[in-house]
Amino acid sequence: MNAEEIWDALLGGLPDYGAIFALVSNSVIAGAVLGLVGGLVGVFVMQRDMAFAVHGISELSFAGAAAALLIGLDVVAGSIVGSLVAAGLIGWFGARARDRNSIIGVLMPFGLGLGILFLSLYSGRSANRFSLLTGQIVSVQADQLGWLIAISLVVLAGLILVWRPLRFDSLDPQSAAARGVPTTAVSLGFMLLLGLIVAVSVHIIGALLVMALLVTPAAAAMRVSSGAVAVPLLAATFGFVSAVGGILLAIAGTLPVSPYITTISFLIYVVCRIVGGRRGRVVRAASSGSSKVPAA
Repeated sequence: MNAEEIWDALLGGLPDYGAIFALVSNSVIAGAVLGLVGGLVGVFVMQRDMAFAVHGISELSFAGAAAALLIGLDVVAGSIVGSLVAAGLIGWFGARARDRNSIIGVLMPFGLGLGILFLSLYSGRSANRFSLLTGQIVSVQADQLGWLIAISLVVLAGLILVWRPLRFDSLDPQSAAARGVPTTAVSLGFMLLLGLIVAVSVHIIGALLVMALLVTPAAAAMRVSSGAVAVPLLAATFGFVSAVGGILLAIAGTLPVSPYITTISFLIYVVCRIVGGRRGRVVRAASSGSSKVPAA
């Protein structure tokens, strides 16, 4: 068998990507927007040490989506309500890190328990229940795509409006408060934006794995850069590649989309960690060598 015959055989064994892509184009568009916006939000999640909060919000978002599924309402709307309730509670009662972790620890099992209760009472298709936990490649319907994009754009606009005070408060909250930054309002506003983007993420990747798009890309970016512009750009790029790449890979398989997204996101983090570690060793070695040079 020559090379041309081998190539024809491989193409013949592949699915019709054009036809399949047309079925999941809504998810690809939503995933692209989510990856970009989620990566930007993730930068502040990491700076404010709130990775645990993302998981806590996702659990109540899952409960809200499950409740909406049970009573026949729009799942995205239910997810948004659950996320905003969780974000408001965490932002209001968790001003200090210790209090925040406590309220998250209380909300997580409560939200997960409620979600499981609602799903156990739901008598519809099992795929609908499973997708709330792990995501589903065809979960974004045409009438939902506009809402998902609109929510992501609202989050992006809100993030741009509060970018400077939010960054100041994230890096040095004591100095921000002393300079007159309304830290409580900034914190609560960011929590609401986080709640909205979590609600969208749950619809794409599922409640259990939402941190793969809201934490991992930003964590990877911070391993290879510390620039005020470079980190957000890298985080958005990593989020975009993880979301869109995972969806495109899932087209050819039978698994949910979430394992592909989480794997790509994790591999990006591993590569960035290796690159960052090597760069750090080179910098330390250069600094050590220069310090041993005697002064003239």
